[in-house]
Amino acid sequence: MSIETVERVLLKKLEEACSPQLYAYAKEELNIFYAKCYEQFDERAAHTDREGQPRLIRYDRYGNDVSHVWVNEGYKKTVEETYNTGIVGYVHKPIPKLGSTGNYSYSFAQGYVLSQVEPGFYCPVTLTMAVAYLIDHYADETIKQRFLPHVLATGDVELYEGATFLTERQGGSDVGANEVRAVKEGDHYRIYGEKYFASNAGQCGVAAVLARCDDAPPGSKGLSLFLVPWKDEEGSINQLYVRRLKDKLGVRAVPSGEVMFEGAKAYLIGEADQGFYYMMEALNLSRICNSVASLGIMKRALVEAKSYTLSRTSFKQRLIDFPMIQESIAKLYARQEIQLSAVFDSIVVYDELTRKGNGDPYLNRLLIALLKARTAEEAIAFSHEAIEIHGGNGYIEDFVTSRLLRDAQVLTVWEGTENILALEVLRLITNYEGEARFFKEINRQLTKAKLQMSDHVLVDVEQHIHEVTADFAYLSTCNKEEQTLHVRLIARKMVDLLLVVHGYARIEDHRDHVLANIYCQAIWHPNTLDKEKLATQFIEEIIHVKDAVLSTSDKSTS
Repeated sequence: MSIETVERVLLKKLEEACSPQLYAYAKEELNIFYAKCYEQFDERAAHTDREGQPRLIRYDRYGNDVSHVWVNEGYKKTVEETYNTGIVGYVHKPIPKLGSTGNYSYSFAQGYVLSQVEPGFYCPVTLTMAVAYLIDHYADETIKQRFLPHVLATGDVELYEGATFLTERQGGSDVGANEVRAVKEGDHYRIYGEKYFASNAGQCGVAAVLARCDDAPPGSKGLSLFLVPWKDEEGSINQLYVRRLKDKLGVRAVPSGEVMFEGAKAYLIGEADQGFYYMMEALNLSRICNSVASLGIMKRALVEAKSYTLSRTSFKQRLIDFPMIQESIAKLYARQEIQLSAVFDSIVVYDELTRKGNGDPYLNRLLIALLKARTAEEAIAFSHEAIEIHGGNGYIEDFVTSRLLRDAQVLTVWEGTENILALEVLRLITNYEGEARFFKEINRQLTKAKLQMSDHVLVDVEQHIHEVTADFAYLSTCNKEEQTLHVRLIARKMVDLLLVVHGYARIEDHRDHVLANIYCQAIWHPNTLDKEKLATQFIEEIIHVKDAVLSTSDKSTS
C-alpha cells in the first residue's frame, strides 16, 4: 500500500511546507521509505526488541577496555538505509537531485514514518539531528569542517551518529547540579567524570557533552558545551568507557549506558558561558522529535486496531460493526489527525525560526512544550486502546501492540516530563508574555475556525477561553510555590483549547468537520451521551474502509 492512502494529513502538511520540487521529491522518497519501514524495518525491529538487543563488550581478548557496544546486523542495515535517505543530512546540505536543501518538515515526515515501526532507533536519529544543529549553528569553522560532513553523511563519507550527554547521577532534571569537569589542554580540553544516562552510547561517533571548567561559576550558567569524539585520531577509544548498559522497559534498540570520561579529548563549542543555552536550543529540537515519535506510535496503534476490527469476528459480526468499537476507532482518528496537523504546523514555524530567523521563538517554545506533553501521553493511551481492542492477543508478544506500549512509555520521560514541561510553560508565561502570545495564536486560528463551528461549539470555546484567562489571572497573584502547583493543570487546559480550535481551523471537507466535532466532544464532554451518533453514522467515511488494511498483526515476527 502506498503512503498516499494512509497518510493524507501528513502529505497535505508536507505540500504546504515545501516547494513544488521538494514536495514531489519528498513524496516519491517517502513512498519508498514507507514500504521499507513496514516490509523490512518492522521485522528487524521485532528481532532487536526480543532477541537482538545491544550488548556491551567491555574488554577485548587481551583485557583492554574497548567498551564496544554490539548491535545486530539487521539494526545496522536499518541505520545505514535510514541515514542514507538524508533524514539528518538534507536539512543542512543539498539534495543531489534538486541542488537545494530539504527542510525540517520533510525530515520529521521521515521520522514519523520510521517511528511507526522503530521508535527506538528514532532516538539516535534525534540525537544526530541535535548534534548537527549544534555544530552547524555554534561551532567554529575548524570543528565544522572536521566533523559536520560525517554527522550529515548520506553514504558519501563515514557516518558519525550523534549523542547528547546531559544527565548525571546527582542531577537528573537539575542540570545545574552537573559536576563533570573540563580541563583546558592547549587547543582542546580533557573531560573527567560520569554521565549517568547516555543514549546511543558506544554507537555514536561524536557526542555533545555539558561539562564545567574549573574556573566556572556554579549552576547552569557555569556549564560549557563540548564535542567529544568517541574515538581518537588513531581509531582507539577516546579515554572513556561504558560502565554498563541500562536494562530498559522499552525502546531496546537504542543502547543507553553509563559513560565514564577519564581525560577524553574534547573541543569547545561556541562561547564557554553559553553551553547550557546551546543545549536547551537542541533540546527544543529534540522535543519536536519526541512529539513526532509519539505521533508515529499513535498511528501504528490506530493502524493495528483498525485492521484487527476489520478482520476479527465476534458473535458472527466483525468487530468494526459494533457501535462501541466504531466510537473508539473514530475518536482515535480524530485525536491522531488533529494532533498530527498541529505538530506539523509548529514544525513549519520552527523551520522558519532556525533556518531563516523569522517568527516568534517564545511562542514556538510554548507550543512545542504543550504538544510534546500531550502527544507523549496520547502515545501511551493509543497503545493501551489498541491492546484492549485486540483483547488477549494484544497482550502477547506475537503482536506488535505490547511493544508499542513499552516503547511509548519513555516518551513521557525523554526531553522532559510533564512536570518539567509545565515549568517551561510557567517560565514563558512569567518572563516572556506567554499568556499574550498564547491568546494571539488562539485568536489567529479562531478567525478561520469560527466559520466551521456551530453555535454550541462556539459557546464552548468562549467558555474555555474565559476559564483559561481566569486561570492566568489567578496565577499572577500566586507566589512561586503556588504557581508550580497550579501550572500543570493550566497547561493541560491550554493544550485542550489549542487543539480543539485547531481541529476546526483545519477543516477542508465533511470528514474533517466530523472529526473536529468528535474531538471537541471527547475533550470537553467525555461523559455526555453522543446523541448525534457521529461515530456510528460516519464510520465508513472516517476510516476509509475501502483503503483500509495495512497491518502486521498477523506476522509472527511482530
